[in-house]
Amino acid sequence: MKAVARHVRIPPRKARLAVDLVRGKPVNEAMVILQRLPNKSARVTRKVLESAVANAMHNNGLAPNILYIQRAYVDEGPRWKRILPKDRGRAFRILKRTSHITIELGVGAPQPKQRPRRAKSTAAPQQEEQN
Repeated sequence: MKAVARHVRIPPRKARLAVDLVRGKPVNEAMVILQRLPNKSARVTRKVLESAVANAMHNNGLAPNILYIQRAYVDEGPRWKRILPKDRGRAFRILKRTSHITIELGVGAPQPKQRPRRAKSTAAPQQEEQN
């Protein structure tokens, strides 16, 4: 249950802002978050999420209320190279970046990320000297 939007005309850095907000969330909650965001990356991410949900419903017969976003990431696509003429006959290169947005869905409740526990130090605590 996966959907990919390739060659999206938005820089990956901006697209990651919306994708990072919904990673690991249930589909219904992610849709609400993306609907409320005003930027273009949220609109594109919402379309990819809707496509992934449609794939899960059509191909696997799953209900959207049991799905969550298992993996969501943005890769850099090809760059469009353009030239802007500058003073004294110089050329200034403009790189228009594109993105590949991928969303993979999982079934069930989202798994909370567990942080690795640090081992307790066996060294004796040092006492401060008073002056």
